[in-house]
Amino acid sequence: MISVDDALRQIGSSLKPLPSVTVPVGEAAGRILAEAVRAKVTQPPTAVSAMDGYAVNMVAPMTAGTQIRVLGEAPAGRPYVGTLTGGAVRVFTGSAMPTGANHVIIQEHVERHGDTATLTHDQRAARNVRPAGGDFAEGDVLAPALRWLSPIDLSLLSAAGVVETSVYRRPRIALFANGDELVPPGKDLARGQVYESLSTGLLPLLDSWGAEACFLGIAADRESAVEAMFEAASDADIVVPIGGASVGDYDVAKAVGRKRFDLYVEKVAVKPGKPVWFGTKAEQAVLGFPGNPASAFVCAHLFLRPALQALSGGEPRLDLRTAILDAPLPPNGPREHFMRASVAEEAEGRLVCQPAARQDSSLLSTFAASNALLRRGPNEEARAAGDPVAVLLF
Repeated sequence: MISVDDALRQIGSSLKPLPSVTVPVGEAAGRILAEAVRAKVTQPPTAVSAMDGYAVNMVAPMTAGTQIRVLGEAPAGRPYVGTLTGGAVRVFTGSAMPTGANHVIIQEHVERHGDTATLTHDQRAARNVRPAGGDFAEGDVLAPALRWLSPIDLSLLSAAGVVETSVYRRPRIALFANGDELVPPGKDLARGQVYESLSTGLLPLLDSWGAEACFLGIAADRESAVEAMFEAASDADIVVPIGGASVGDYDVAKAVGRKRFDLYVEKVAVKPGKPVWFGTKAEQAVLGFPGNPASAFVCAHLFLRPALQALSGGEPRLDLRTAILDAPLPPNGPREHFMRASVAEEAEGRLVCQPAARQDSSLLSTFAASNALLRRGPNEEARAAGDPVAVLLF
């Protein structure tokens, strides 16, 4: 039985980054960049007005009552032709500054009559101009390699003239559940049966992590049924059997997996999730989850998301943050414990963590009421309210 950190290192060393593909920027949201993206243009390409008003060449402070001749106007997209040495040009937010102009008198500081503008407020220093390249310059790195592209990133790249970008192919994940007790939601339950519920939560979770995921269905507790699921998942980068991971007489998923893959992780010293297992064969990996709902979701956060990071060129890791415990905790046992918890941010930005009262690995309701996992080390001493703790937000 190995530690969580050792399991993550094993996953990272066993998985190779997927090939990169070129996609239009508009289709790149949620993708991982395979290479850095540089600006193709400078933004703004020239100095522009930051306000609606009048552009002037201000060489000294200007006092209220000064009259200025308005020579023309320059709407956004239609620059003023000529060099401004005296007078003013009517400009608007985003208008290119006339050559020679260095200040915009906001329209609220002017009374205009015909071609004459009279200042109503003193102008003490040149301002209200956005310099060329104030946002970014041609050649600037706008997004580094391995960046997860957000919608605002796409707008930034488009503003820089980027029309397509290189990203890692989306990992293909195939899930299947294993257990005679499982039936699809909507069917009548016989005695001893429960609804298969994990796929409906894991599929959108994987989608939010940038994967292409599918659910192959429920395999009965027979090796032939599990074999058929593995065959159906032949195109997947990672196959995720849910259930059948322990040592019971009817836990067959791992037994079949051992015949098809070289297993590098067979148990992890973690609670919940001890039976999690991992292996590879050729270009495919398997990551088996326990069937208990909380265990499966904990394993998804601890091992499957980092595996997706590895397939996208990154280092498998847990993005842990520090929070303050709001209640005491007893000593921990010999395994790391990832407790379901609620984390809130206080006004000053400090995170406060409240562990859930019920931590049984079968409880989905506890997970649904939580937004974090509180990490406790093996044989960790009792913790007091106010102690700092490591949390994984989700």
